[in-house]
Amino acid sequence: MIKKIYPLLILFLVACQAAPTSAPEATLTPSVTPLPATATETSTPTSTPVPAATATADTLRISAKDGMTQIQVAAGTLFMGGMDVYRENDEQPAHEVKIRSFWIDQVEVTNGMYELCVQAGNCRPPREIRSDNREEYFGNPEFRDYPVVYVAWFDADAYCTWAGRRLPTEAEWERAARGDDKRNYPWGDEEPNQYNSNSVNVVGDTTRVGSYAEGASPFGALDMAGNVWEWVADLYRPNYYSTAPLENPPGPSAEEVFSTLRVMRGGSFQEDGIFLRVANRNFLEGPDPKADPNNEAHYGKSSSRIGFRCAEDAN
Repeated sequence: MIKKIYPLLILFLVACQAAPTSAPEATLTPSVTPLPATATETSTPTSTPVPAATATADTLRISAKDGMTQIQVAAGTLFMGGMDVYRENDEQPAHEVKIRSFWIDQVEVTNGMYELCVQAGNCRPPREIRSDNREEYFGNPEFRDYPVVYVAWFDADAYCTWAGRRLPTEAEWERAARGDDKRNYPWGDEEPNQYNSNSVNVVGDTTRVGSYAEGASPFGALDMAGNVWEWVADLYRPNYYSTAPLENPPGPSAEEVFSTLRVMRGGSFQEDGIFLRVANRNFLEGPDPKADPNNEAHYGKSSSRIGFRCAEDAN
């Protein structure tokens, strides 16, 4: 299980970081909604269904590069940070942040989409072709519309660049997940369950993207809690919120941090509600440009529980 385990220098900065609890096991079955097949080089991209109350034709578009449905997130004020009893030190202080309008992928990047980038020579294959419990996952047509995993931050960044997009900042990710209010989860304040998210080990592995319509965020983004953790652009600094800009925070610069840690958001299929809170911050080693390119440290770590989605500036 991925946990918040700080390096020594970070421990010096934040000595009282709380340790999250592990996810309980469950035996429920998820509710699945249809999703069109991922676009290929010979097919026409099709849109992913969006709850009618959360998106309109004016706020949707399809990427010609990979067939991803993108949702426009309106400019507004985000209540950022932990505001519930489970808030942690690195989610403090809770604060208001103004965010410009941007586009966010409706779902996590899929195996089929990522394979297009690999075939184009712009992306490395995932470090493993398996998922947590499936030996043949990436490249298997059965799981074409499931989130790609075993991709390091380096790979996620390369894919978004190839697709003409970029990784979202932490603030953008939280804005897309939380909307204009102080909800704890993308869908509201109800605890995660088999209808709103792939979480608490109900399924025990990834599910087809977009399978939990009841878990849609206020803007119509899906799977923002559960399924897989999502890389975001930011380097991790535990006390960043205390000094971050109050408009469009870009994340700390390399000179402000003491490690290669990159932020992940959203939790995975194994996590419980503490991890799935929209304010929760987690991290893992990102690329180390000083490392030998023949060494995996040059690219960073990956996991069967980590994927990503992309964002793009709105004109």
